[in-house]
Amino acid sequence: MARIDLVIKALAVVAVAAAALLAACNRAEPPASGAASSSASGTVAATAAEHAHDAPTPSPLAVPPPKVPVLEQELAYGEAQKRNLVGFLSMPKDAAEPLPGVLVIHEWWGLNDNIKAMTRRLAGEGYVALAVDLYGGATADTPEKAQALMTALVSDPDSARANLHQAYEYLEKYALAPRIGSIGWCLGGGWSLQTALMLPNELDAMVMYYGQIVKADSELETLQMPLLGFFGGLDESIPVRDVQDFRQSLQALGKKAEILIYPGAKHAFANPSGGNYDEKAATESWEKTLAFLHENLNPAAR
Repeated sequence: MARIDLVIKALAVVAVAAAALLAACNRAEPPASGAASSSASGTVAATAAEHAHDAPTPSPLAVPPPKVPVLEQELAYGEAQKRNLVGFLSMPKDAAEPLPGVLVIHEWWGLNDNIKAMTRRLAGEGYVALAVDLYGGATADTPEKAQALMTALVSDPDSARANLHQAYEYLEKYALAPRIGSIGWCLGGGWSLQTALMLPNELDAMVMYYGQIVKADSELETLQMPLLGFFGGLDESIPVRDVQDFRQSLQALGKKAEILIYPGAKHAFANPSGGNYDEKAATESWEKTLAFLHENLNPAAR
């Protein structure tokens, strides 16, 4: 147990030094175009409408504890222009060898207790799970604050890409994860897909829950990893027709992808803190997620 604690602390120190170099390589990219900015504003507004009556904090009993005891800590996994990138790392307490890694990407609320609980659950399934922070340490407790944070994020997508790239590098180079996947919900669902597009040959699995999709064949054709997506049939921010087009594009391109639509579910159906929580859809999608990650991130299962 003491050995594992020392390993995690050592990894954190080394990661910060290496991440500084990575950040310098990822900052000088052009700003979003006017059309892209307009599209981003529409995305924020649609997301805000879906979360208008939500609260960010789930019931203590809404998210089950991890299956096995886990170690956890806040971790500096990289560096932005003016600050360290600090996330939340969790892994099984009795880990004796490198484990598959999972990048965990938060909803529009930020890296809050709900996402940390989900990160622990993933760790309890046998992964080293790193929850990234795209909001620079801020979290929201009202939809208005969440909208402001998301607006700032979508106005600077290159910083988010650099952030996620450094998190991937941490899991690969310092946690020594032999295979790495990503998962995200809402805002994080869209960024899980963006991570796959950014690392089409490196990422080993991608899971997205009701996040913004990409329909351009020119982008989707680059993806090499298996994909799993969950969407609500009653989600007004991501129309079913768009999800169907997304699924058809992936199929036509010959990608290994399963895109599921739950007919009676709304946006954020897997979030136990929100008014749209759908226990049946949330439970089934989580079971499918675990099976998918096991199949694609555990070499012995392949």
